[in-house]
Amino acid sequence: MAEKKTAAKSTAKTVSAQPRLKALYNTELKAKLQKELGLKNINQVPELKKVIVSSGVGKKREDKKFTETVELTLAKITGQAPTSRLAKKSIATFKIRKGMGAPVGYLTTLRNDKMYEFVDRLINVALPHVRDFHGVSSTAFDKQGNYNLGLKEQTVFPEITFEDAAVLHGLEVTFIIKNGSKEGSYKLLELFGMPFEKGAK
Repeated sequence: MAEKKTAAKSTAKTVSAQPRLKALYNTELKAKLQKELGLKNINQVPELKKVIVSSGVGKKREDKKFTETVELTLAKITGQAPTSRLAKKSIATFKIRKGMGAPVGYLTTLRNDKMYEFVDRLINVALPHVRDFHGVSSTAFDKQGNYNLGLKEQTVFPEITFEDAAVLHGLEVTFIIKNGSKEGSYKLLELFGMPFEKGAK
C-alpha cells in the first residue's frame, strides 16, 4: 500500500512539473484541435516540435560588444547556449565571404519543456511589453504551417537587464509545427494564447 502511495505521489509530481502549456496541450488542446479541424486520427493534430530563436549580426559582425550582446541575449531568454552561424554564401555589400570566420548570426533551438516554457513567457510576458502593440501577423506562415515572428528589440524579455539593453538588436522566433497547415497552425498558436492581429486572418 505504501509503495502505491509513493508511486502516486511520484506521478503527481511529474504531472505538476510539466510546463503549463505542455500540460494544457496534452490534456485539453489536442482533443479540441482534432474536433475543430475535423481530423479522424489524433496523430494528425498539429503539434509544436521545436522553436528556433535567432538573431543576425550583419554589418556588425566585427563589433565584439554587439556580437557578445546578441549571444548573451539568446542565452538569457532561452536558458540555453546559442550556436554561431557562419555565412552560407558571399554577400559583397556586407563584405561577407562564404564560410568566413566571423559569425553572421546566432541561434538557439528549443525542444520539449524548455520550448514550452519559452513560448509561454513570449506570449504572456514579452509580447505585452512591445511598444504600440496591436497583435502579431497572422500571415507569416509558410506552406508547411511553420510560423515566423520578428521582434525589433530584445528588451521586451524580463531577463534582459538595463546593462544588457545598452546595445539594442532584433531577433526572430520560428515555430516548427508537425502536421501543420496555415489553418491548423494558426488554431494551435491561437489556443496557446498567441495575440494575432484582429481582423487580419
